[in-house]
Amino acid sequence: MNFLVAALGVLGVASSGPLIAATLGATTVGPLAIAFWRNAIGAAVMASPTLIRGPRQFGRTTRREFRWSLLAAVALALHFACFITSLQLTSVAAATALVCLQSGWIAVFQLLRGTRHRWQVLAGLGMAFGGVVAITGFDMGSSSGALMGDLLAVAGGALAGVYTLAGGRARQSMSLGMYTTLCYGMCTALVALLALFSGQPLVGFDAAGWLGIAAVTICAQLVGHTAFNHLLATMSPLLVSMIILLEIPGAALLAALFLHETLPAGTYAGLALILAGLAVVVMGQKSGIAGRRGAAQHNYDGEPPSNRPVAELGTD
Repeated sequence: MNFLVAALGVLGVASSGPLIAATLGATTVGPLAIAFWRNAIGAAVMASPTLIRGPRQFGRTTRREFRWSLLAAVALALHFACFITSLQLTSVAAATALVCLQSGWIAVFQLLRGTRHRWQVLAGLGMAFGGVVAITGFDMGSSSGALMGDLLAVAGGALAGVYTLAGGRARQSMSLGMYTTLCYGMCTALVALLALFSGQPLVGFDAAGWLGIAAVTICAQLVGHTAFNHLLATMSPLLVSMIILLEIPGAALLAALFLHETLPAGTYAGLALILAGLAVVVMGQKSGIAGRRGAAQHNYDGEPPSNRPVAELGTD
């Protein structure tokens, strides 16, 4: 079942970049309008089953759950603002690869919190960020706008890492419906405030604009994001981020097929370096988990399996 959910999630998020770029390029819809409506519709859809079972469930949310959900919502709102804007300035393939650095950022955040990583993780981080340097270096030579788009995408990736970590903590005790409704709802309100202060309209679009918003919402938000939020209940945030890496080649292929996007050969090398580096990061983390689990089982021989401690990345 998890395999099917993961496959649907990858297809959903891989279509996000090309669909957003096409909508921004062919309609009057702005970046914050896309972020607002995809979250507003996502929150409404996810809230329906929960409300049917009883609205009192929202009153049972603990302070801890609310704090982690709020942090996830803030990170998600800023992530959308950065990533969607970057798609107006740089290529879909570059923006998608740079924003998918979230698994690398998760490892960096863990380092800052005192987590000691295996050498494979550090080597993979070096490879991934080397790919960032390659991509931004090529875009620096093409235009200052493309470089700014790359930097916004990098910031979007860091914010996505915060969103994934915070969501993992919230989903330890919250149902999928409760968490996504609360997170998407608060994110909608925050994006509305950003749109108000920046003067970006949220309504008044033509039919093509609304069709683009609907496509992004269904594919990326309801299918993609919700699928990965479901997986956070049974997988570590870092493993979920590893699966999301498949978005990089998926988005590049869709952009080439439907948007006729071509990139310099050096940029493709940077994309490959990021993908390989992040794969090394996650495999190194998984090796660390296996080692700690083996040590825990050795130290707790004779105890029931339910009493043995299991270390999970991103949930410490």
